[in-house]
Amino acid sequence: MSELLMGTRASSATLLTSAMLSRWPLPDHGSDADKEIRGHVLIVGGSVETPGAAMLAAIAALRAGAGKLTIAVPAAVAQGLALAVPEARVIGLPLSSGGGFLARGSDRLAALAGAVDAVVLGPGMMNAQGTIGFVRGLLPAFRRSTVVLDAFAMGVVRHLCLDQPVVMTPHAGEMANLSGLTKEAVCDDPLSTAIAAARLWNACVVLKGACSYIAQPDGTTWRHEGSTPGLATSGSGDTLAGVIGGLAARGLAPAVASAWGVVLHSRAGAALARRHGPLGFLARELPGELPRLIQSASRPRRSQEGRARPRLVTRSAIGRPS
Repeated sequence: MSELLMGTRASSATLLTSAMLSRWPLPDHGSDADKEIRGHVLIVGGSVETPGAAMLAAIAALRAGAGKLTIAVPAAVAQGLALAVPEARVIGLPLSSGGGFLARGSDRLAALAGAVDAVVLGPGMMNAQGTIGFVRGLLPAFRRSTVVLDAFAMGVVRHLCLDQPVVMTPHAGEMANLSGLTKEAVCDDPLSTAIAAARLWNACVVLKGACSYIAQPDGTTWRHEGSTPGLATSGSGDTLAGVIGGLAARGLAPAVASAWGVVLHSRAGAALARRHGPLGFLARELPGELPRLIQSASRPRRSQEGRARPRLVTRSAIGRPS
């Protein structure tokens, strides 16, 4: 990727504002919608040492409004997680001696492919190299789902050309590791880095930071400002991945789910900062803020000059939202 960035510096990205987001309304499934209508999200991740990461993503997906939840984690922690998240079906998967998911574990999850609308893959996974075979085996089964790649699962882009709807959620350190750039280079020009990554990997890239950038493979970009220092905490990224997955399961296109996910995650942090102070709130507290924020963002606005509300930008619109 370093060659792609040589001599290329993007000038700006479109600022995500409330007015812009109002053009991409959150799903309104109606008061009589059942859980099937609101979408099924599958969270795959965790490890013996970090099972909580999968739990954070899972709860965030439900708080974002997804109707059904399945979690796949190492067999050794599956029962505990099932008790911690009684709303979910929990599947235990085998691990290698090095702590990575075994490739054969993907076969068990492939049976869910036709019923799952979004997959969040990676929160809390350990053993990056040992997990690649598992991720490579899983992706083709979920071509019809939006897949959110997080943490070590993102390493699959070194071995596989993505040809399905995928969102990637690296922070600067992860982007440096994936791209071969230094972290300093990523931080020096995050926008150009995100654009190059989106084109190279054929994915919607959410480059997280105090100012987050969202880039599409066609070069369309957005940025979100409004840093909350307390969001730089363990589990915050897992929560964001879950929010994006939950919104995608409800029907939003990858880029739109990413934009709303980044904004809602930031607003949740801001709400907690107002109550508790700028530092010290926990990632587990973020999902509890989402229903109120989503309700507020979803309130009907009076149309101007008789214009109808904007249409919902769904999964089928993989390109630029309009």
